[in-house]
Amino acid sequence: MRARRQSGRPATARAARGARPAALSALLALPLILTAACGQSGPSGTGRTAGPEDQAAASPSAPNVVFLAEDECSTRGRSSFDEVPCTDGRAVARVLLRFHGGTEDGPVCPARTDFLLHITERPDGVGGTGSTARRGYACMRNLEPPHPGDPGGGGGPRTIAGDCVRLTRENEVRETGCAPSAEPAPEFKVTKAVAKRSDCPASTDLYVRLGGDKPTGCARRL
Repeated sequence: MRARRQSGRPATARAARGARPAALSALLALPLILTAACGQSGPSGTGRTAGPEDQAAASPSAPNVVFLAEDECSTRGRSSFDEVPCTDGRAVARVLLRFHGGTEDGPVCPARTDFLLHITERPDGVGGTGSTARRGYACMRNLEPPHPGDPGGGGGPRTIAGDCVRLTRENEVRETGCAPSAEPAPEFKVTKAVAKRSDCPASTDLYVRLGGDKPTGCARRL
């Protein structure tokens, strides 16, 4: 099995009240891409590790065990993520949502997801990237701060109410932290998530597509 950390779906934005007539594309800041191998918890509760190029076989006694199922926890290294019990001192993140399929087909991650893992596993439980591999993803939340997925945190796989964005180049904006010391500095803040654009307040300067059941973000210039 193989997992890699990756940013979430791009969002789009459009200027309000004619301030910027061109459509704006809101992109999340790309986090470091890491490759992680899939492991299962052994009888002793210790996570079994496989390196990026190793194969990790599923336990014959539990062939349907899912790597990083919902509410399970993982370690996080520079090049690997290992499944461990959440009570293990090495556990650093918990799975909020697990989906077997691509992000284009599955549900959006919960609002406060800190990072997204793309996972590849073969039906026989052996890691691989061939045509028989099954792909999925896990929405992860750090067990302890920092939480880049929190409102204003400047990260996470999706933009939510309370986040800040800035214009990076013509027709694009990117999420950044809301703190005054944030680099790059924020230019707009998403103050509200609504079902449709007409629900935004009159003071809205930018409309941002957020996804989910309230797909429109109402943003004001800072």
